[in-house]
Amino acid sequence: MIEQSQTRLPAISIHARDLDRLRQLADAAAGTYPATAEFLAREIDRAAVLPPDHPASDVVTMQSGVTFRDDVTAQTRSVTLVYPDEADVDAGRISILTPIGAALIGLSPGQTIAFQTPTGGWRSLTVISVAPPS
Repeated sequence: MIEQSQTRLPAISIHARDLDRLRQLADAAAGTYPATAEFLAREIDRAAVLPPDHPASDVVTMQSGVTFRDDVTAQTRSVTLVYPDEADVDAGRISILTPIGAALIGLSPGQTIAFQTPTGGWRSLTVISVAPPS
């Protein structure tokens, strides 16, 4: 079990082009998905903002491809992080309004984040690689 007092949140960055829409999504989802919306809002608030001309090849942004390891199950997955209306789990497109999506935003290869799921359990993910938005 991962204890919150034992976890340190990694430094994250959010691209300026994503910032306003992510804030709006977190606000809009507060009534429907309160735990995930709050988690996303906290991640946005603590993130450094990357300038519009910053290449997004070294950080998970919206539309990035990301390969990560679930540190609890040791499974590796490759997904694309998308807005809710583009989500399709079977096609590997996960919504930013899922706990995994909110956890991945802003991470870089080698970074690990531990977070509490809406059911109260703990997960830990490590980013292996990031592909820039296509």
